[in-house]
Amino acid sequence: MRLGINIDHVATIRNARGGIHPDPLKAAKIAEKSGADGITAHLREDRRHISDQDIKALKENISIPLNLEMAATEEMLEIALDSKPERVCLVPEKRLEVTTEGGLDLLNLTNKKESVVFDIIKQCKKSNIDVSLFIDPEIKQIEVANSLGVNIIELHTGEYCNSQYKIKELKRIKDAVIFAVDNNIEVHAGHGLNFENVKEIARIKYIKELNIGHFLIGESIFMGLESVIRKMRYIIDTSQ
Repeated sequence: MRLGINIDHVATIRNARGGIHPDPLKAAKIAEKSGADGITAHLREDRRHISDQDIKALKENISIPLNLEMAATEEMLEIALDSKPERVCLVPEKRLEVTTEGGLDLLNLTNKKESVVFDIIKQCKKSNIDVSLFIDPEIKQIEVANSLGVNIIELHTGEYCNSQYKIKELKRIKDAVIFAVDNNIEVHAGHGLNFENVKEIARIKYIKELNIGHFLIGESIFMGLESVIRKMRYIIDTSQ
């Protein structure tokens, strides 16, 4: 199971003072040597943390894959085609949200938005950029993702992490994973994962990749980034 490290909140801390420290690229390089299989960065439309320059620096200076999270917009498509990350992950985006609140609602896309999503998938594939859709673990959402022609989805694990009914939410994730794999879709997962709740997710053998950020960056204040990533890597590996 691959481990992707989201470095967004290194940039959040940097931007709090408007300077250059701490550097998200330095965090990515530490992650790279600490057992990470990829780096994830969300270039938001309002640029609240990761910047265009960060994406450029990451692409030019890391040797592991870059996963660019982005909204499904023409602006972001242009940036993706120019920067050429190994993968883009299309996520919902609301200007006032503190963090991503759920997956893309593929069932209720307007005709215009569906056209944009389809165009992004088509053009990225032409440029050898993999495309993933960040969606809730629901069969109907996966059916639409399949019809759009993507071969990767990332399941939103936030409900599982926050719910008092973890067994129910875990079953929903497992059912979604099996349905996706049966339809030849590679499955990733992420959001809200920590040292404890990641264990059951890591036991789902058909999930190929976990993307984890906020918890690791926060915990690194106490443990150091390298130690935190190595511990998460160990927990994932020994849980399978």
